[in-house]
Amino acid sequence: MGIQSAMNSAVSGLSANGNAMSVIGNNISNSNTTAYKANRALFSDVLAQEISSAGGNSQIGRGVNTATVDSDFSQGTFEGTSSNTDLAVDGPGLFIMGEQGSDTVKYTRDGAFNFNEQGYLVNPTGQRVQGYQVNQNGDTIGDLTDVQVNTNSSIPAQQTGLVDLSTNLNADAPVKGSTIDLDNPNASSNFATSVNVYDSLGEKHTLTTYFQKTSSSNNRWNCAITVSQNEVSGGTASTGDTNDDNTDDIGTVFEGQIKFTDDGKIDYSDPSSFSLTDVTGDGSTTGGLVDSDGDGNFDQVQTNTLQWSNGADTSQTVGYNLDLTQFSGQSEVVRQEQDGYASGNMVDVSVDQKGNVIANYSNGESRQEFRLGLAQFANEDGLSRAGNNLYEATQQSGQPAIGMPGSSVGTIRSNSLEQSNVDIAKQFTDMITTQRAYQANSRVISTTKDMLQEVINLTR
Repeated sequence: MGIQSAMNSAVSGLSANGNAMSVIGNNISNSNTTAYKANRALFSDVLAQEISSAGGNSQIGRGVNTATVDSDFSQGTFEGTSSNTDLAVDGPGLFIMGEQGSDTVKYTRDGAFNFNEQGYLVNPTGQRVQGYQVNQNGDTIGDLTDVQVNTNSSIPAQQTGLVDLSTNLNADAPVKGSTIDLDNPNASSNFATSVNVYDSLGEKHTLTTYFQKTSSSNNRWNCAITVSQNEVSGGTASTGDTNDDNTDDIGTVFEGQIKFTDDGKIDYSDPSSFSLTDVTGDGSTTGGLVDSDGDGNFDQVQTNTLQWSNGADTSQTVGYNLDLTQFSGQSEVVRQEQDGYASGNMVDVSVDQKGNVIANYSNGESRQEFRLGLAQFANEDGLSRAGNNLYEATQQSGQPAIGMPGSSVGTIRSNSLEQSNVDIAKQFTDMITTQRAYQANSRVISTTKDMLQEVINLTR
């Protein structure tokens, strides 16, 4: 009985080490599989046989079992790619995948995605990435759903309503006069800056703001906002012939005088900080100082009505947030932005670290369309492999905790794929030790056979 037990133990060793070699071979074959997580075979001894002797009870082992094959879910390294839809998770989360016409949900670390002909974000085998729709404020709405973007979409033009102009005017600049000469504005002003604005048709126009220092003693500057005269059909109070061809080239849409305080700033709460010229033009509208946020304080200057000659909306006005200072130092624009744009067609889709799916358009604008969801499990080892780099939840893994990138589930890396975490050197080391163990077990069997042959030879 003892000799036969030795053979059975050795057979169990062959079986267990054979399984281990299969695991090692599978790891090596998937060493270049995107986001593959290496497996390892863990052994446990078989319940021992009790034997009794004068010295007491003893136990003899009965071999080995493959107790489990678990996964190493450690983070893989990242490989950069040229595709905006190649994504990698930096953290413990998994992408959530749905199937068309099925309630089955699967999970993956493989972010090799692309948009199919219907605009769905899918993996190579057609499962759809899950995410949340967002509203205009970027807040998520509803439940998880298929991420779908109309890649042939366009956005209409938006006329400019606001210009943010942050500028320092040199306190040491010389006095240039008392009025900006629109026949020669560059020579009669100390500083000028231009910004492109858009009308309701998306056509671009250039508004130029001139600043002229009028007094060193009371910190006053003239300001005029102008536009090319041939672009407007009315609504301009004064014009100028800048090239002496007897044709008016400049239309003025705002004129005024700005007074700085002794500390080089503007007190918007005091209307006397601005002395505004009537720029009604056609007599129907007046630009000037306005309370844009309704807090009772003037905080914005506004052009008169811009009556474009190209057929665009003739009721457009542009508000200027003039964040002006008068400090010693060169006159310069610190920041200048405006909120209008031309129409545009979608050129690509990108995903940021927080999983926001962003459509980018040819006019430089972008819109958030979705936000990806990520799943995290209490026991990742309990996940069941479903092939094609997919996992399924099981009773052992528990139910997923759904979160959004940027939280505890991890962040998203775009233009990247997670590489396999298989360590080739370790796999070859394990292969050697496993082969030796298999060889040793086979030697036990051959030795046991010789021992049994000796027993048989006793009858001869």
